[in-house]
Formats: sequence, structure tokens, C-alpha cells
Amino acid sequence: MKILLLEDEYPAAERLQRLLAQAAPESQVLAVLDTVTGALTWLAANPAPDLILSDIQLADGLSLEIWEQAVVPSPVIFTTAFDAYAIRAFQANSVAYLLKPVKLAELQAALAKLRQWPKGDSAPIERLLDALPRPSRPYKTRFLVRQGEQLLPLPVTEAAWFLSRNDTVTLVVADGRRFVLDYTLEQLETLLDPAQFFRLNRQIIAQLPAVRRLHPHFGGKLLVELHPAPNEEVLVSREKASAVKAWLEG
Repeated sequence: MKILLLEDEYPAAERLQRLLAQAAPESQVLAVLDTVTGALTWLAANPAPDLILSDIQLADGLSLEIWEQAVVPSPVIFTTAFDAYAIRAFQANSVAYLLKPVKLAELQAALAKLRQWPKGDSAPIERLLDALPRPSRPYKTRFLVRQGEQLLPLPVTEAAWFLSRNDTVTLVVADGRRFVLDYTLEQLETLLDPAQFFRLNRQIIAQLPAVRRLHPHFGGKLLVELHPAPNEEVLVSREKASAVKAWLEG
């Protein structure tokens, strides 16, 4: 069985692969992808897998968008933390689902169910897209960052600001540590809680506690004092100055 795994949390992806090795030793994980965009690109370039094991929430949106944008004949097992109402929609439409954290026995039962599905039967997915209520997108709560040879989960609350330079985005925490992220600032704007994060200019998104002071600047601009301090001045345009003040006032 050839499986495509869609999961944006590294520990969850690792756990699923360990469970698959026990539940279906003959299975082969073809790829582990964390975005809707990446999944669509992969599916367009490769034969359909025997199974897709997919989280509902990926790094750049809901995985259900994949089936809205492409014809995917593969059966799917969803992993989800949706509420009971949404889970009833899965049950009513005969789509296998697993609540996180995934348990071995439940994965084995779901695989047994999928083995009974006719090949190419996508009707349950289509009914699901019609019936499933869409939740509001949850804001990102952590990033997986690299420290040496290790990958570590870093809570979003520890981020002071994000800097974009030369097509590279760096996350800076309050103690000065820096981590390179595989995101653009545009993507981060959609993933971060706007009550806590604000894009000050084209290069920087800052979290509220990192903003220490505002200083009036030439031409109606604002000079923002951040902690930890960047290597260069952070200026907010005149057009954006009132929005920054409103954000800081709450």
C-alpha cells in the first residue's frame, strides 16, 4: 500500500509513520507534506497513491481545499480535532476519521474499512465537502525550528518578531536566538493572530510585547523600538502609523 501523508506537525507525522509500520507493515509512505500547495503539486506530478492519510489543518489552509481544486481518486483517512458536530458529518458520509492522538487500534480499524472501498470511489469525499461545516481557521500556536541537527517545537508566544531579508524569513525570540523559517511574511500574516502580531513594514512582523516605544519620525512616520533590537531602524509609514497605534491600544 502506497501512502501519501499530509501533516504539518512533525511529532504527529513521526507518530503516524510508527503506527503505520505496525498496522500495515507492507505500506510505503511516499511523501510527507505539510501544505495544501505542496500536496496539489505532488498529486499533479505523481500517480494517485493507494491511500491519503491527512490532517484537516495544514500549514497553509484546510486539507479539504485539495479536493475542491483537484480530482483525487485515492481514499482518505482524516485525522482531526474537530468537534462532535463535525465528526457526525464524517460518520454520515462514510469517511474514515481518527481523533488525535491517533491510536493503533483505531488506525487498524480504519485501514480495514478502507480495504473494502471500491477503487476510485470519491463520492464520500464529495458529500463531505458539501456537508461539513467549515470552522474558522485556528491561528498558529507553534513553529518547528531547527537547532543544530534537531527539530524543536517553538511556541508562537516566544516569538518577538519576524524579519524578511533576501527571501529568507528569520524568527527572533526575546533572548535573541534566531531561527530560519520556511514561510514568507505574507503567509505568516494569515497564520498569526492579528491581535498579537502586526506587520510593521515590508520586512518585519512584530508581536505586541516586543514593541517597547514609538518615536515620531520625519514625514509622519514612526520609529519603532523593539526588544530585542534589530540591527537597523524599524520604520512605519505615515499611512500605517494610525493602524499601529490602534493595534497597540487594543
